[in-house]
Amino acid sequence: MKKIIVMCAALLLAVSGVVAQSGLQMESIAKGELAAERLSAVTPLPDGESYAMISNDGSKVVKYSFKTGRQTGVLFDVDNTVGEKVGKFDGYILSPDGTKMLIQTDTRKIYRRSFTATYYIYTIADRKLERLSDNGPQQAPVWSPDGMKVAFVRDNDIYLIKLLYGNSESRVTKDGKRNEVINGVPDWVSEEEFAFNSALAFNADGTMLCWIRYDESKVPTYSLQMYKGMAPEKQEYAEYPGLYSYKYPKAGMTNSRVSVMSYDTQSRQTRTMQLPVDADGYVTRIKATADAAKMIVCTMNRHQDKLCLYSVNPRSTVCKLLVDESVPKYVKAEAMGAIQVTDNHILLPSDRSGHMQLYLYSLTGQLQKRLTNTGYDVTAVYGYDEGTGNVYYQAAGKNPMNREVYVTAKNGKTTCLAQGDGWNAAVFSKNFKYFINQWSDCETPFEYSICTSTGKKTATLIDNKALKAKLSQYSLGTKEFFSFKTSEGVELNGVMIKPAGFDPAKKYPVIMWQYSGPGSQQVVNSWNLGSMGNGALLDSYIAGQGYIVVCVDGRGTGARGAEFEKCTYLKLGELEAKDQVETAIYLGSLPYIDKDNIGIWGWSYGGFTTLMSMSEGRGVFKAGVAVAAPTDWRYYDTVYSERYMRTPNENPSGYDINPMKRAGKLHGALLLCHGLADDNVHPQNVFEYAEALVQADKDFKMNVYTNRDHGIYGGNTRNHLYRQILQFFNDNLK
Repeated sequence: MKKIIVMCAALLLAVSGVVAQSGLQMESIAKGELAAERLSAVTPLPDGESYAMISNDGSKVVKYSFKTGRQTGVLFDVDNTVGEKVGKFDGYILSPDGTKMLIQTDTRKIYRRSFTATYYIYTIADRKLERLSDNGPQQAPVWSPDGMKVAFVRDNDIYLIKLLYGNSESRVTKDGKRNEVINGVPDWVSEEEFAFNSALAFNADGTMLCWIRYDESKVPTYSLQMYKGMAPEKQEYAEYPGLYSYKYPKAGMTNSRVSVMSYDTQSRQTRTMQLPVDADGYVTRIKATADAAKMIVCTMNRHQDKLCLYSVNPRSTVCKLLVDESVPKYVKAEAMGAIQVTDNHILLPSDRSGHMQLYLYSLTGQLQKRLTNTGYDVTAVYGYDEGTGNVYYQAAGKNPMNREVYVTAKNGKTTCLAQGDGWNAAVFSKNFKYFINQWSDCETPFEYSICTSTGKKTATLIDNKALKAKLSQYSLGTKEFFSFKTSEGVELNGVMIKPAGFDPAKKYPVIMWQYSGPGSQQVVNSWNLGSMGNGALLDSYIAGQGYIVVCVDGRGTGARGAEFEKCTYLKLGELEAKDQVETAIYLGSLPYIDKDNIGIWGWSYGGFTTLMSMSEGRGVFKAGVAVAAPTDWRYYDTVYSERYMRTPNENPSGYDINPMKRAGKLHGALLLCHGLADDNVHPQNVFEYAEALVQADKDFKMNVYTNRDHGIYGGNTRNHLYRQILQFFNDNLK
């Protein structure tokens, strides 16, 4: 489920550059003139002392010192290569030994995380650049540990390049076929919901190539109707529309049959692993260990309340169960994705204690120790140091709105390495001697510093002083965090953005935004706060137009422990809607809020919660906008829907808690917006819901966007969408 956090103030991108009460110009925000400078795509290098990044102008891969933060070299320069030439590049993949790169060009998006590209092999020492393959674009390439082989996927089949043999290309699989068999990359639902785009890995000595094979031949097909459209035009549909058909398993339907395969790069023998995965279960990751005879394969049952880690021998095909992780309700996908395999251990995040904590297993499956023992959630895993026994991670130690960087030593002592109030996030060097810390709070743009392993700051990389000076010229709205208790005694956290010159004697209309999905957070003490991030500048602008802008994280959201997050299990939408309604009631009790003019909106899960809240039964919302909203979880995919709801046959009453069933209770003016090529939340959702509203005799407005996916962008599309939503609120709240 896509967590699109595009808040109400962002709608004003569609408005001309009018000066608000604060003096802030929308044109400046829309053009990115007030965007914070950031570091991105930092890659720690194997030496432990250096890191690489793409230069600001996008023409180089530059090497920097972790000790000083200063540039120490240029690893790749588009204007200084021997052999092939590229005008620009989109990314790079460093070889494990740091001597070569795959240079990514001509990237073409497939789904959220998947894409094809034309890759080049670049040897750093002699600046030699050569094509990876002459036979068409590639997908999800991976290096062998010694940097002498590259495997990739093309048209659902796997290919192997051997650099020692003149970059000779051989075909590993021959059964790949669209909408039938996929080798080496995940199917749609696994990519979307398990958050990965490569299902291919070499073993430790590079002699065996292992992958996940998906047989999706029996998965039902969904077809999206495509039109000529504009920006870009699809001339093949100029007279008659066409169909884009792909395999999409809806809740309760047939999943792909998955298996794990291996290929001997010397004998060219292919084997099927003896993996005891359920017929309708999932293989969620495949990872190498330091032992060439062991790969780690992660499986989940269809209910997703049991995660198993197996040691798999790619030659003998024998599989041994190492870890059987069973927790109440469901295993969080984020925890599964954060599993780390070190030289001698497996680091496993689990919320079995009620909070997400870290557990250390041997490579033979013995639980060696619980590494963390806190009353708060670990929210990111940075790594385990085999030499010292230290584990490095991010956690919500102070409260759910903040993040700190911690280290827990072998003796259990925990030290906060980056503890400033606000949001800290780290990138560690390979040897854990240094880390780059990104810090911000809701009032301060990102600051990047280099710190030692003890947390001592040694260098500042970015301070965004110029932006701070620029922002000081404006009278921006005020951001206030608050909490309140609902009528059910549940304490919720929120943020309120008031206009500059706020007058407590006046009554202000309110626009509430939210996402509300399981484990999500929007109320954060970070420069990412707000409709489009960037310190909520857009929200300050809209507040200056006469609104108060509010966001509240209701039940089911993250960083408050498993009980709070998983209380929506089997009944998605019920508690989330209650909490948004309770928020509106609480706001209406404040003397400066116009309780008769409160609106709500959201995108994706936020659109679902908008519809549920407007039909909850207490008519507190005068207007709402639902963008790309699921309207019945029966229409959504197996992995996401069943993780929280089980199957429709097992939980029919839970699935009946939906906007479709509540159509007759809709209260307030409603605008529905949806992309006609949304491969994630299908147009079926909005069309069926619109019909339910018609039959319930409920008025509504609807905008559909030709050939647009879940993000609804391209050409003037996003601008148009924002303007329509803003105008809808202005027409109904002011």
